[in-house]
Amino acid sequence: MTPDQEMTEQTRWMLAVRDERDKRAFVALFDHFGPRLKAFVMRGGTGPELAEEVVQEVMLSVWRKAHQFDPTRAQVSGWIYQITRNCQIDKLRREKRPLPEMIEEEADSGPDAGDIVALEQESAHLKQALHRLNPEQREMIEKAYLGDLSHTEIRRITGLPLGTIKSRIRLGLERLRHELKSMREI
Repeated sequence: MTPDQEMTEQTRWMLAVRDERDKRAFVALFDHFGPRLKAFVMRGGTGPELAEEVVQEVMLSVWRKAHQFDPTRAQVSGWIYQITRNCQIDKLRREKRPLPEMIEEEADSGPDAGDIVALEQESAHLKQALHRLNPEQREMIEKAYLGDLSHTEIRRITGLPLGTIKSRIRLGLERLRHELKSMREI
């Protein structure tokens, strides 16, 4: 961005997120770009639910990668839309779905009732096992696996040493395995 170019409101928000980790500016960015990104993703052939997931992942990436934003290299909208496109492609590849340009109509095949029941039972067992962990281990596992946070991010949030975080996760996972195994044997 040259000195004579005026900075957009979105750029100011992004710089506040990047430089000050400003949550209000992030909310403003999310409110501005969220609906636009969802429409963009859906135009690529993605359904509304998956489009919502992509938008959530993109905005999480914007927060996490804010330090990489450089207004001299790209406009904030271009930067965010590039993250969106990459995320959409990654998500489609992970789910082994065709890319938007190659979408074909499939026969409607709903989930098998047996699979649904089995999944619900496994979820209930996992919830029970999680509640049996001590609170410190449960918190670390939830942040790492349900919150999708890295160990470094957990350290930044909690202020705990990295070794403590890793130990709690490791010990909690061992206990979870033991709890789930004993539940299956019943």
